[in-house]
Amino acid sequence: MAKRFRLSTRGFGGEPGIPDLTVLAAWITDHKGRTADIVTYRLDRSLAPQIEAGIMAPCAGGRFYEERILSAICGVDDRIATGELHAETHDIIEDAAGIVVQKRGAWCAIPAPHALGIRDNYYDDEAEWNDAINGVYRTILREMRDIGVDGHVMICDRIDDAELIALAHPKVFFFEPAPDRERLALLLERQPQVAVPKNQLRTLMSLTDEYTIRKLFIIDPDPQAIALARTHLDPDQIVAGGYNTGDGETYWKDIVAAAECER
Repeated sequence: MAKRFRLSTRGFGGEPGIPDLTVLAAWITDHKGRTADIVTYRLDRSLAPQIEAGIMAPCAGGRFYEERILSAICGVDDRIATGELHAETHDIIEDAAGIVVQKRGAWCAIPAPHALGIRDNYYDDEAEWNDAINGVYRTILREMRDIGVDGHVMICDRIDDAELIALAHPKVFFFEPAPDRERLALLLERQPQVAVPKNQLRTLMSLTDEYTIRKLFIIDPDPQAIALARTHLDPDQIVAGGYNTGDGETYWKDIVAAAECER
């Protein structure tokens, strides 16, 4: 019988659906005494299935968390910056506490600043705008880490070099769910760890002569993708990753199962 080994597993968040009012009302009743709304429900449902499946490094959150971030940024009205930006983080701190109660050491996935789609109508200067919005994010990330959230996945629509520089931190990981070769190259210039869907793995491997990859997270891996990655990297550099954009009940269990490989 062939010897087997297990890859590490990591979550990159997800996008749980919005429940019907009966389910949501029952959940809110069970969480009286703290902020309990559709965002906290989705945080809970993004994280709990990962814990149940045994994901080694689970991550709450997803793009849906933009609602909470937008409401925390003062100086923004209807996605337009109309004044000096600063953050009011009370609800975000409560969210962080809820994540830590579920799983100490969990990360949280949030949309990157550019993904919020805010239009600057106040600073009228690109450098000042970048300083302002990234400064707000640094406050949010720091305060969540202070509560016990271990780190953050920054979900990107594109690779923004100003954000990569301003938000660089050992506990911040930039993740673009559907990158092309050019954007992967831009990311690897700043971050030697990268997460890619299995169908983009050959594109990433074509960059290994130009860039150092210290850790590879394969989103939704299969045996073929893992075998390809092993032609370039050692097994301890490869991680089975997940970003659950559907409501499949077995999604995270399937990630754990896929992480078991033949040597």
